[in-house]
Amino acid sequence: MSSLSWLTPRTFGENWRTKIVIERPTAEMCLACRGAKLLCGKPRCPIVAKAEGFARHAPGLYKSDVIQGSSPPGVFVGRFGYPKVFIGPMVPAILGNTEYLDTPEMWKGKSIEEIVDYRYSLVRGCVRADIHDAVNGTSLIEDLQEIAMSTKPADSELLLSKKPVNRISFSENSQPFGPSAPMKGFKPQGNISVDQRIEKAYYDKDLKASDAVFSLYKSGVLFSKLEKSFSVGVFGEKKKRKLVPTRWSITAVDSNLSLRLIEEIKDYDSIDDYRVYVYSNLDNVYVAILTPEKWKYEWIEAWHSGTAWNKFGSKPEMIGDHESYYGRKTYAKPGGCYYSTRFAVAEYLARERRQAGAIMLREIHPGYILPVGVWNVRESIRSLLMGRYRSLGTFTEALDFASSNFVIQKSHWVEYSELIKQGLHQRKISDY
Repeated sequence: MSSLSWLTPRTFGENWRTKIVIERPTAEMCLACRGAKLLCGKPRCPIVAKAEGFARHAPGLYKSDVIQGSSPPGVFVGRFGYPKVFIGPMVPAILGNTEYLDTPEMWKGKSIEEIVDYRYSLVRGCVRADIHDAVNGTSLIEDLQEIAMSTKPADSELLLSKKPVNRISFSENSQPFGPSAPMKGFKPQGNISVDQRIEKAYYDKDLKASDAVFSLYKSGVLFSKLEKSFSVGVFGEKKKRKLVPTRWSITAVDSNLSLRLIEEIKDYDSIDDYRVYVYSNLDNVYVAILTPEKWKYEWIEAWHSGTAWNKFGSKPEMIGDHESYYGRKTYAKPGGCYYSTRFAVAEYLARERRQAGAIMLREIHPGYILPVGVWNVRESIRSLLMGRYRSLGTFTEALDFASSNFVIQKSHWVEYSELIKQGLHQRKISDY
């Protein structure tokens, strides 16, 4: 499915709310929800609220209702109230090169505290808009589209109706978002330098959004730039353009790009050996097992007690999903991380011009106290696959080495994983 037309509130669980309130939800429920679906029945996720309390505050950071600074560039489209959503620019009280504040590709090696500080620096101005306003455009939407397409930070003046609320919000799907306030005006200053590749797609009103995204990715446009532009309705056929909530747009771009790359790698020969890759970041351990066969894919996360989405559990909790050579038709249980990892794996295999089965495992330890977004998984998997790997002769040897890098025992991974079971028990023609 290469189209991006599957984006609806139901896709992301907006209609799953319940009137029953569960005071101490299970880890299984929290992993399925991740603060987005409010499955416990509470009006606000207690884990997200607690995470916000852990984050460092900067009292009096923004004392004015006028913010003058250089937008990284940064834009935001909310999801609450869909299809009437909050939109606006993100501007720090800093002039100069602020690109690092909203470019996750630049955050490799940064601590959670540093990332939180980056996000605290950005103030969101918010006004209501209909998602279909992207078709005809308003002066604000046109400004946001120009900001999203820009090649460097854009000096701006953000006028607010009151001082920003000094709070940061967290999500598993997107990077944290900092202070916000209702907006009464936004004025980009001077000429904005626009990426001509994106601008060409913007003016092509017959080009499908999925084709625009893939073509621009192939031309070297950063993922974060594609996601922002897609979110504010830069791409698509003229009558079909719309605003897409930031959280949804990230997964949509991950999904679209990975599907296109998977179709590409299916034309390549498979790898010749079993490969195991290992990488650690932000108290997460990532392990990849690539197998010499046609494309298939599995993603499993194991959250230890005390981690972001297993606050109340007493033991590790796992969640995962998989797909065969022919793909899947339903939304994956782990949510956005499934698609960001699939994209990173497909990207690597396309670059290598090879095909493989991919079993991707993630063990999350208590140092990961705040959910900082799927960018963390995407960039970690990219780094994982750029590193050296251990080449092994059999699947059993590969699994033994992979398991040796985890605290959780091999038997638990085997019990939970469909593709590991297949690797251990299914015989291949080449075995005879």
